Amino acid sequence: MRLQRFGSSEVEVAVVGQGTWNVPESGAGRERAMAALRRGVELGMTHIDTAEMYGSGAVEELLGETIAAFPRERLFLTSKVLPGNASFSGTLAACDATLRRLRVDYLDCYLLHWPGGEPLEETMRALEMLVERGKTRFIGVSNFDLPELREARSYLRAVPLSCNEVLYHLRERGVERRLLPYCAAESIALVGYTPFGRGRFPREAAVQGVLAGVARAHDATPRQVVLAFLTRSAPLFAIPKASQIAHAEENAGAGDLVLDPAEIAAIDAALPIGEDAPLASL
Repeated sequence: MRLQRFGSSEVEVAVVGQGTWNVPESGAGRERAMAALRRGVELGMTHIDTAEMYGSGAVEELLGETIAAFPRERLFLTSKVLPGNASFSGTLAACDATLRRLRVDYLDCYLLHWPGGEPLEETMRALEMLVERGKTRFIGVSNFDLPELREARSYLRAVPLSCNEVLYHLRERGVERRLLPYCAAESIALVGYTPFGRGRFPREAAVQGVLAGVARAHDATPRQVVLAFLTRSAPLFAIPKASQIAHAEENAGAGDLVLDPAEIAAIDAALPIGEDAPLASL
């Protein structure tokens, strides 16, 4: 599994991690999801993303149960505070609740889930305080466009902003216009969620032909090629979800896949950057 530095830190994190949005919260589906997450960790996808919003905390509880089998220091855990909870005191309380549900003493990264109604300055001060108190190692935001990202950074005094988590897949590449160059220049990790587009995976024959051709050259699958493209350079990371062991194994197989410049150019030409679209909020 390829590793790269997370933000401006010296900490190296798996470029392909695991998302947990909309994983089954009960029954056999829950057990399969937990097994897939464990298998992902075993294969090096130790970067795991969740949020208090997911299942109103139930997914954090599921994840806490799942990761109990692994040494805490082996994992890189990210969670997010809902904008409605992101006042100064609300952010501190939300983080404590997340830690209880995850059954851990600290997070690796804690994010504001999307821009909301609470004063952003208060949220960022609270996030800084959580670092000072040892509740999280790094802080960041999610679903922030460039003006909002600049504003968030302006309120920080002692702790750098390490991450911006955004929607990023082959049909949503608008982040490459402004956000990606800015994050690369400022050493901010750009973590892409929903890398397969949730029903918007390319189906055009020409695009599928390009992905299949690159996949054959690497003895890989088209989905692995997509993950390799979306993590092709710093500061890019991807957090695909897998609810079955086979999907986790396929995702992990992209962790060591490196595309050459001609392959990257071919994919870029097949599905070029479209018009900027509003950022989502998952």
